[in-house]
Amino acid sequence: MKGNQKIIDALNGLLPGELTSMDQYFYYSRVLHDQGIQKLYERIAHEMDDEKEHASMLIERILFLGGSPVIGNRKALNTSTDVREMLEHSLRCELDIVAHLREVITLCETERDFVTREILLKLLDDTEHDHTHWLEQQLGLIDRMGIQNYIESQSMGSPG
Repeated sequence: MKGNQKIIDALNGLLPGELTSMDQYFYYSRVLHDQGIQKLYERIAHEMDDEKEHASMLIERILFLGGSPVIGNRKALNTSTDVREMLEHSLRCELDIVAHLREVITLCETERDFVTREILLKLLDDTEHDHTHWLEQQLGLIDRMGIQNYIESQSMGSPG
């Protein structure tokens, strides 16, 4: 199917955020695993899988519309090993993605591409209600508990 080039370009504009978040969560999950913070490692690995799914949905839609996904673009990664910094940086990335998703959803409405709009609404819901909300909760817990108590609470989890 030949799709609207504005939509294809906008979807390609969303890809770097999703791919960078996937890479960032991958890095953070391995750092947390190495630090023995198992419960947080498991959640961050879950976030990585969600970002991979989001990128996949964008790529599939671009291909369906007859476009070529641009998958080589990434933003700079934050390589902190500090738990609070990891969560803060992840939240900033997710908030940037939310803003960009809203822009492209508006474009889809203007261009009357309601199928792409529905796909992006799913991504927006995941990003706002799952990723962003969870990260805000974790930072709130750190503020209330202190970082050492938070890390201790996140060190429990499945073995290995």
